[in-house]
Amino acid sequence: MDDEILTIRELAALLKIGEKTAYTMAQSAELPGFMVRDLWRFRRADIGAWIAGKVQRKDPGLERKP
Repeated sequence: MDDEILTIRELAALLKIGEKTAYTMAQSAELPGFMVRDLWRFRRADIGAWIAGKVQRKDPGLERKP
């Protein structure tokens, strides 16, 4: 469902990162998200597009370091 809204916890699980990392990335606008009062929310479609953009550009942030 493309219009699904994710919480920080759900986003972190989807990206397989820590919740604190997801929160920090959202605060610094590294991830596409929005606030509902004081809670971060993310559209699954936006996250999918963000991932596709990272993979397409071969962003070094997604590559494993030896």
